[in-house]
Amino acid sequence: MAMANNKTRCFKCNKDKITYSCEGCSKRFCFMDLAEHKQILNEELNHIINDYDRFKQRINEQKQNHSLIKQINQWEKDSIEIIQKKAENCRKILIHYSQRSINDIEKKFYDLSEQIKEIHKENEFNEINLNYLKDQLIEITQELNNASKISIQRDSHQSFINEISIILSKKSKFNKWKQNAITVAGGNGLGKELNQLTSPHGIFIDEKRNICIADYFNHRIVEWKYNAKEGQIIAGGNGEGNRMDQLNGPEVVVVDQQDHSIIIADSLNRRVIRWCNQTQQILIEDIDCWGLAVDKNGFLYVSDQEKNEVRRWKMGEYNNEGIIVAGGNGQGDQLNQLNEPSFIFVDEDQSVYVSDWGNERVMKWRKDAKEGTVVAGGNGEGGNLNQLSEPAGVIVDDMGQIYVADMNNHRVMRWCEGKEEGEIVIGGNQLSCPYGLSFDDEGNLYVVDFLNHRIEKFEIIL
Repeated sequence: MAMANNKTRCFKCNKDKITYSCEGCSKRFCFMDLAEHKQILNEELNHIINDYDRFKQRINEQKQNHSLIKQINQWEKDSIEIIQKKAENCRKILIHYSQRSINDIEKKFYDLSEQIKEIHKENEFNEINLNYLKDQLIEITQELNNASKISIQRDSHQSFINEISIILSKKSKFNKWKQNAITVAGGNGLGKELNQLTSPHGIFIDEKRNICIADYFNHRIVEWKYNAKEGQIIAGGNGEGNRMDQLNGPEVVVVDQQDHSIIIADSLNRRVIRWCNQTQQILIEDIDCWGLAVDKNGFLYVSDQEKNEVRRWKMGEYNNEGIIVAGGNGQGDQLNQLNEPSFIFVDEDQSVYVSDWGNERVMKWRKDAKEGTVVAGGNGEGGNLNQLSEPAGVIVDDMGQIYVADMNNHRVMRWCEGKEEGEIVIGGNQLSCPYGLSFDDEGNLYVVDFLNHRIEKFEIIL
C-alpha cells in the first residue's frame, strides 16, 4: 500500500519535506529551517529591544539636556575666569599705582618734615621760609588728593564676556489654543450699557483673571470680574471730556497690583493719568501717548506717537522728561528710529518690544541699546507669513516667543526672534481687527476683537 505524500517544498532549502507554515510571513519551512527562521526572528526582536532601550535613554538624556547644561556650565566657568582675571589685573594696577604715588608723597613729606625740624632747631627763619613750607604742604596735599581720585570706568557699550541665549528650533513644542473662542466681555453689540463695549482697545488681566478694558469710544475703563455677565465702570464714564473725572479715547490701561490703582493712556487728552479709589492724578502731560507698560522694578514706559519714541519714568518721579529707551531719532524706518509706535511690552530683562505701527514691524530694544532689532514683520505691509499689516497689541511669553495682533490681517501671529517668518496662532474667521492682547496665569490667550466690540478668550490646549 503506497504511503500518502504530504511533503511540500521548503522555502529555505528548496527540498520536498514535511513543512510547517510561519504565520508571520505565510511561508513554509522544514523543521530545521523553521527553527533557524525563528532564531533569526528572535535576533531581530533583540535588536528592536536594544533600539528601544537606546531610544529610552535618549529621551531621558533629552529631559535632562545634559549636553546643553554642560555648555551653559562651561560658559559660566569661562566667564567667571575672565571676570576674575580682569578683576585681579585691575587690583594689581590699582595697588601698584596707589602704592607708588603714596610712597612718593610720603618721601616728600618726610623731607619737608626734616626741614621743619632743622628750622625749628636752629630757630632761624623768616617769612620766606614760612611761605616756602606752606607752599610745599599745599603741593603735596594736592598730590595726595589726586592720588585718591582713581575711579572705575565701566564700558556699557561693549562687554568682554560673550553673551549666550537659548535658541529654540522650529520643531520645539509651543503652546496651542482652542480655535473656538469664549466671549468673556462685551459681545452684545455696540453700545454703552454695562454688558456692552464700543471699540475696545487695550486690556489688562489681573491675578484673579478680572479683565480691565480701555473702552475707547465710551471714554471709560470697565472691569469685568471673572465669569461676570457685565462690567463695572472703574474710571471715566462721565462723558467725553478733559475734566479730572473724564477720559477721552483711553488707549491702554495697566493695574498697579500693590495699591490697585490704574494707570491710563488718556490719548485724546494727551496725558497719562492714575485713578485710585475715584481720586485722579495726572502723571504725565502733553504727550501723544498710546502704549503703556510697567516693568518688575516699577518703572513706567510710555510710547509717544508724535515724537516717535518710548520713554521710561521711575514711579513717583514724573516731573522730569524721563529717559528715552527706544526711538527718539525722528520718524523713519532705520534701526534707531520708529514710525508711530503703538503698543509696548517690557520683559524681565527690561527689553522693550514696540509695535512699530507705521513701519509694519515689531522692534526689540534691549536695555540701554542705541538701536533696536526687527523681531516680527519689517517686509512691507501684506498678508504673507513674513509680513504684518498695522500691528497692534504685542506680548511675549516665558519662552521669548512674540505674539502680535496683526490687525488688518485679522489674525494673531507668533514669531520666534531671529526667524524670517511667523506663524498664525489665531486666524480664519475668528476675529475682526484684533487689537489688544494678554495672557492669564494659565496661559489662556485674550484678544480684543475690536470691530466685534468684545473680548475673546482662547483656552490653552494642555
